[in-house]
Amino acid sequence: MKFKTLLWFAAGVVLYFLSTFAILRFYPDDPTQMNWQDRESFNAKVIQRLDLKQPLAQDALINRLGSPDITEAFVLNNQVYQLLYYRTHRKAADGITTADECTALLFINRQLTAIGDDATKHYLEQQPHAGSID
Repeated sequence: MKFKTLLWFAAGVVLYFLSTFAILRFYPDDPTQMNWQDRESFNAKVIQRLDLKQPLAQDALINRLGSPDITEAFVLNNQVYQLLYYRTHRKAADGITTADECTALLFINRQLTAIGDDATKHYLEQQPHAGSID
């Protein structure tokens, strides 16, 4: 009787781990299906794990996080500068996403080069001034 109970318990534990593995493996997070609170948290966690020492293509990041909330871009000396903003925290419950509620990611020629304030600073430093000819 005790052996049978132990066997059922062990089978339950194995089934639990197998089902958890299957869910995590075959049902990846989809930011487009998340509510805004979950999406903010998801964006923040993914962005925190980014390592500038590891090359990351813009398409790979967009596939993981979905479309950015705000985008800016320009071309300078045949290099494409793109600043993608992903919402990571809320400041005002107004239904509008602003840059100060996001984390900026700078891509130069579709490769991640800077994150956060460094991304914004580098983007603004390189941005051509209005009226200048490139």
